Amino acid sequence: VSLRPTQGFTIVMRRQNHSSAVEFILLGFSNYPELQGQMFGAFLVIYLVTLMGNALIIAIIFLDQSLHIPMYLFLQNLSLVDLCFSTVITPEMLVVLTTQKATISFGGCFAQMYFILLFGGTECFLLGAMAYDRFAAICHPLSYPVIMNKRVFVKLAIFSWVSGTMMTTLQTTWVFSFPYCGRREINHLFCETPPVLELACADTFLFEVYAFTGTILIVMVPFLLILLSYTRILFAILRMPSNTGRQKAFSTCASHLTSVTLFYGTASITYLQPKSRYSPDTKKLMSLAYTLLTPLLNPLIYSLRNKEMKRAVVKLWERKVALHTA
Repeated sequence: VSLRPTQGFTIVMRRQNHSSAVEFILLGFSNYPELQGQMFGAFLVIYLVTLMGNALIIAIIFLDQSLHIPMYLFLQNLSLVDLCFSTVITPEMLVVLTTQKATISFGGCFAQMYFILLFGGTECFLLGAMAYDRFAAICHPLSYPVIMNKRVFVKLAIFSWVSGTMMTTLQTTWVFSFPYCGRREINHLFCETPPVLELACADTFLFEVYAFTGTILIVMVPFLLILLSYTRILFAILRMPSNTGRQKAFSTCASHLTSVTLFYGTASITYLQPKSRYSPDTKKLMSLAYTLLTPLLNPLIYSLRNKEMKRAVVKLWERKVALHTA
């Protein structure tokens, strides 16, 4: 069959249009224009508090030599992840809430998804490593310096970051290898895998199988290890002679588990079934739970209840006052 030059050119152009989108439109909560102003204010406050809280933890641990032990170095890594996680997501959300038609380029969407998955995946592994650290400290206090020394900490931290990077590179590249045609509207606040995948005009079954398997390995396995660690910790707490010590330890474990369950629970629901039948608004709220609330709660849960962190803050404040008065 022979084609005239103009027909051939038209077919090529159609194929190009079929396979690539120049930009996407983020719809956000455009169905509720009356609530967008309040949401903007609330999200901005949460973002600023998250930035200050996590930046303060990073600075305090960096400046106080006595906190250069695995427990606090893990916390410093977690705060860095949470700070970056929030910064990748929240500014874009604020733009979406204040713009009538918020657009994001194909490359910008790729970059945002890449870093969301990178910091989210790394946090999954870090929280697992932190639970193991607490288990070793409480259940094996005498051998703790051997079990969790600086070398073991470095290995676990590197494993968390490298595993997050490997998983992210594969998943993001795969998602953006699909052809995107027709609809360009992402019914979400940012470029997350499930809502972007809904726009792909190709069979995504194999990717969904990978996403399910990947979520089991990256989200559910660390979560189950955390639950196992805390179960052992709780049994150790029950054997404590002091009633006050038991109450304090129970309170700390409960707050840690609340944060962990919120993060892993909502993340697993989102990623176990990328094309689930939840309504778009329900998906947005679940995403907000682990992208906004977890980075906000972690500094409060892991630091404000910690005597050593409070002591370090007071010590740094006194040093600053002494320098000003000298």
